Amino acid sequence: MTNKNVTEFRAKLEEKISKEEAKKAIQTILKYIGENPDREGLIETPKRVIKAFDEYFSGYAEDPQLYLEKTFGDVEGYDDMVIQKNISIQSHCEHHMAPIIGIAHVAYIPSEKVVGLSKLARVVEAFSRRLQTQERLTMQIANAINKGLKAHGTAVCIDAVHQCMTTRGVMKENATTVTNYFTGSFRDSQSLQQRFLSYINQK
Repeated sequence: MTNKNVTEFRAKLEEKISKEEAKKAIQTILKYIGENPDREGLIETPKRVIKAFDEYFSGYAEDPQLYLEKTFGDVEGYDDMVIQKNISIQSHCEHHMAPIIGIAHVAYIPSEKVVGLSKLARVVEAFSRRLQTQERLTMQIANAINKGLKAHGTAVCIDAVHQCMTTRGVMKENATTVTNYFTGSFRDSQSLQQRFLSYINQK
């Protein structure tokens, strides 16, 4: 999405909630936790938090399908899986708004055309920068790539740490969560699934 589109999207949001209203909400939270929002170190905090939120949740202003529109057909009939490993993920869980930090591995089997490799990472980024559950995030990435590229199939694996359970609640700091989702030929073939999982586990 272009900067103009992002600006227009933010403008529509601010028709409902202005930045000033959002800043006041942060000030209220600071008071709730026992702080004084008027002390020197916190005067600019609401402004900084809103600016950070604009980054954390920028995915709401993006249409991931747009990244998949430009494809390349000059691949001499290549029809095996394309895998991109170790795509970093920074997301937030929708239950506690706590960070989700991890990596995604993405694969697809092209039907006729392939997409630029950076666009796979951009699709992951667009869905990640929203309030999420890991299960839904995994499915959204797989389904978007499958639809956008008219692929024979897609595979997505996410391995992530959820700070909602590592820094609060159950406090299991070494716990990680792994989710997989397969579409098309990946869903139909145990062999393809095993190849994908084998490749992403290679160092």
